[in-house]
Amino acid sequence: MSWLKSVIGTEKTVIAMCHFRALPGDPSFDASKGMSWVIDRAYDDLTALQNGGVDAVMFSNEFSMPYLTKVKPETSAAMARIIGQLMTEIRVPYGVNVLWDPVASFDLAMAVDALFIREIFTGAYASDFGVWNTNVGETIRHQQRIGAGKVKTLFNIVPEAAVYLGNRDIQSIAKSTVFNNRPDALCVSGLTAGSKTDSATLKLVKDTVPNTVVLANTGVCLENVEEQLSIADGCVTATHFKKDGIFENFVDGDRVARFMDKVRSIRQ
Repeated sequence: MSWLKSVIGTEKTVIAMCHFRALPGDPSFDASKGMSWVIDRAYDDLTALQNGGVDAVMFSNEFSMPYLTKVKPETSAAMARIIGQLMTEIRVPYGVNVLWDPVASFDLAMAVDALFIREIFTGAYASDFGVWNTNVGETIRHQQRIGAGKVKTLFNIVPEAAVYLGNRDIQSIAKSTVFNNRPDALCVSGLTAGSKTDSATLKLVKDTVPNTVVLANTGVCLENVEEQLSIADGCVTATHFKKDGIFENFVDGDRVARFMDKVRSIRQ
C-alpha cells in the first residue's frame, strides 16, 4: 500500500486540477472583472469536480501564462486568497502547484494546509521559458526550514514544453531522481497540458522505480484511463474534465462523473 491510500484515501488515485484564471500581474488578468470573478469561477470548478467524485484536487495558477520559474509575490498572495475563501467548501484532500516555482509552492502549501505539491524540482532544461535550471538541494532545505516536511512532493520528471539538457534516458532520470531526492511521487507528462502521457514511457518509469508512486500527469481521458491506470498508480487530470475537453473551458460536471464511474469500475 502506498501513501496515496493513507493521505488521499485510495490507490489508483485521481487528482483533479482546479485551474485558476489569470491573476493580478498576469498578462491576461481582467482587472474589470477583478478577483471576485476569479474566485467565483474557481468555486464553480471546485464544486463540479467534487460533485463528480474526484479523489483529490490540486489548485494551480494554470492561466498565468507565460509562466515564470520564480513567481512574483502577487501570484502567491492571490492564490492564498482564493484557496482561503474556498476552504469551507473543500471536501477532499488537496494540494497546490504554483507554476513553476517549487519554493513558492511550499510556502503556499503551508499557508493553506495543503497536503502535497507538484513541481519541477530537479534537472536542467531547454524550454519555452529559456534555459531552465533548478536547485533541488536548496528547495528541500527550504521545505524543512518552514516546517513543511509532511507535504508530499510530486516530482515532474518530464516537464511540459521542455527537454532535458544532456543525453539521459528516462530510466536513468527516474532512478537517479529517486535515489538522490526521495520524492513521494514521479509525474510523467506529455508535451503540453491535455497531451497524452506515452504509455511506453510511463511503463519504463514504473518498471525502473517500482516502489515509488508514479502518476500519469497529462492527457488522461475516458478512452485511455484504463490503460494508463493499468501502469500508473494514479493520474492528474484536468483538460478532459472541461467542457468538450478543451483546455480553456470550465469544468463540465457530467464529464467528471462519467470518468469517475469508469475509474471506480477499474478499481473493483
